[in-house]
Amino acid sequence: MNGAAHDGDRRPGLTPLRVSAQYEGRPGDIARGRELARGFLARVRSVRQRPVPDRAADLVQLVVSELLTNACKYAPGPSLVDLELAEDRVEVTVWDSDPVLPVAERADPGRIGSHGLEIVLAVCQDFEVRREPVGKRMRAAVRLADDRGGPALGRAS
Repeated sequence: MNGAAHDGDRRPGLTPLRVSAQYEGRPGDIARGRELARGFLARVRSVRQRPVPDRAADLVQLVVSELLTNACKYAPGPSLVDLELAEDRVEVTVWDSDPVLPVAERADPGRIGSHGLEIVLAVCQDFEVRREPVGKRMRAAVRLADDRGGPALGRAS
């Protein structure tokens, strides 16, 4: 990781709370990405005094891990991870240098591997991917609310 930049939430009058880091596809990058997410969520709790349920924290780390794994596995060169507090959710954005857009495979419990995008789609409130002049940018939103009586933290069933 070349370093992390901190900014700030999109509510009027508040500086957005944001962190960014660059990775090079080296061993340990995925663990460093999860650590970046843990540190960011600790800042959300302390600076914004927002509750972050353990389940939501686990899902943010999982999404960072899956998207960064795909970037390291399929894209040559660097990747960028941005985390931002946006109202009731954390937006996880990963840029990589490969212009090929990911496609979730059909669910197959017998398949070993290649479940990352399926997992991300299952746990996120929103997901989008778009080509950039160089590479692509994937954005996933994870709700911070933990409504155990309602649908899962991700998409409504």
